[in-house]
Amino acid sequence: MLTAAIGIHDLSFSTGQFVLPHAESARHNGTDVDKYHVGLGQVAMSVPAIDEDIVTMGAAAAAPILERHGHDRIRTILFATETSVDQSKAAGVFVHRLLGLPESTRVVELKQACYSGTAALQLAVALVQRDRRQQVLVIAGDVSKYPLDSPGEPTQGAAAVAMLVAADPALVRVVEPSGLFTNDVMDFWRPNYRSTAIVDGRLSVDAYLQAVEGTWKDYTERGGLSLNEIAAVCYHQPFTTMAHKAHRHLLSYCGQPSDRRNSAEAVGRTTAYNAVIGNSYTASMYLGLASLLDSTDDIMDQTVGFLSYGSGSVAEFFTGVVAADYRDHRRRNENRDVISRRTEIDYAAYRELHEYDLPVSGEERALPRQTAGSFRLAGIADHKRVYQPR
Repeated sequence: MLTAAIGIHDLSFSTGQFVLPHAESARHNGTDVDKYHVGLGQVAMSVPAIDEDIVTMGAAAAAPILERHGHDRIRTILFATETSVDQSKAAGVFVHRLLGLPESTRVVELKQACYSGTAALQLAVALVQRDRRQQVLVIAGDVSKYPLDSPGEPTQGAAAVAMLVAADPALVRVVEPSGLFTNDVMDFWRPNYRSTAIVDGRLSVDAYLQAVEGTWKDYTERGGLSLNEIAAVCYHQPFTTMAHKAHRHLLSYCGQPSDRRNSAEAVGRTTAYNAVIGNSYTASMYLGLASLLDSTDDIMDQTVGFLSYGSGSVAEFFTGVVAADYRDHRRRNENRDVISRRTEIDYAAYRELHEYDLPVSGEERALPRQTAGSFRLAGIADHKRVYQPR
């Protein structure tokens, strides 16, 4: 059943200034590169410049949407992230100023690990249902960071996805029902006093697969489609082979053959961007959608599944129907340019960026100009982050 034809009207993304190829990581570590390319399904990872963060990437992702559609109908910004820059102020408020949006705007930040981008999307759909004249700007952006030489390090990445949610969407209309699942499990978390996450890798995989079962069970009990009626599935991708593992698990749970060919048909077109960007937490699943739309010319009017998972854990399975003329509205060339214009770095340069810390005592610091993006974090002054157009 359709939710009155409301969904994703436009989608744009941004990523960090730098890229570290995993071939370079393998050379540094003396590791077989297939550990990354085959085992994780990762080819490279985006690394933010010193003067980049979720605010600068979020603004850069959203700017093309405003250039195409204007802002007259946008009355809400929902920013989903698990790497927030402030414990009180929403990152979206900084974005609101950088983009010159009017004061008559609601701005809120949402958090639940990698899941909250989907919470923001569903809240946006509900707001547009209440007033179809309005549009909602949803931004999902993160920088994933793990300790050096830890198992999670090669999965790191950084990106922000911006989505314009509106009535009569040009890309994907969101469809009811949703399947929901929550379970209190400590598989991945980042205490306030840490800049890097803590992860129990084995438990996290098990928790993810448990969430796949739980969301699908709830989805089908609420009258959802059969798996055979879904053309492709976008999964949260902490690393791209996890999406394939999750889909094979779902196939098995549904009593269907769970071979690699079947998972490749459903998932393979969704992994291209994540494979070269790395894990971007809340943005990850929506990079999968961008990859699917950009790499596929014949998915119009077909149903796509979405499995959004956030450690800790909360998950949701829902579906969307791709618009008939989506090819006229996707941003394939722009998205590929975002990836291709990154600057390649070696492991030593990556390590220097990884180890750079902003002051935590509030002293003034001007940051070096590194980003070639539209917005930058200029520095810290009197405990305040100072953002400006580049």
